[in-house]
Amino acid sequence: MVTLVPFVSPTFWSVFWPVLAAILVAIAVILILAGKKFILWRIVDFIIAAVFIYAGALKALDPVQFAHDIDNYKVLPWTIGVGLAFYLPWLEILCGLALIFRLFYRGAVSILTGLVAIFLIATVAAKARGLDITCGCFGHASQNWSFPTHLALDLAILAALAALCYCSVARARANV
Repeated sequence: MVTLVPFVSPTFWSVFWPVLAAILVAIAVILILAGKKFILWRIVDFIIAAVFIYAGALKALDPVQFAHDIDNYKVLPWTIGVGLAFYLPWLEILCGLALIFRLFYRGAVSILTGLVAIFLIATVAAKARGLDITCGCFGHASQNWSFPTHLALDLAILAALAALCYCSVARARANV
């Protein structure tokens, strides 16, 4: 597999996400206090888009490994898992680009929200069945994360997507 960022170790990523979360919370508080809510939501758009573009690119570079990661959940037949391994990364990349360029925005947010919700359900179901799985979302960087870390990150992404969806609907209603 080709490593996109070869000089970054897995320990970097275990520290990176909490630091990024703290920075984002600080930025959000500052923007809310300054009354710049639209800028806040655009920043959230860019962050969520970057997460999905990055994750999609990692999976697109090694679809066979991603197919094995899907198969580890033991909920889909192998042939469907292989098909998803070739299709989902590109869907994530396109939806991320849609968030950045605001083309088909509500559709992209809806698709990404559905993907994250399905992934959360599959992850919790696999854990409940005692399966030791690697999600494959961020390649080898996420292999050493604990289940609570995965769950917290996915719930944060889901909450951000839900907020983006709510704001999009509220803006559309305000413009009517």
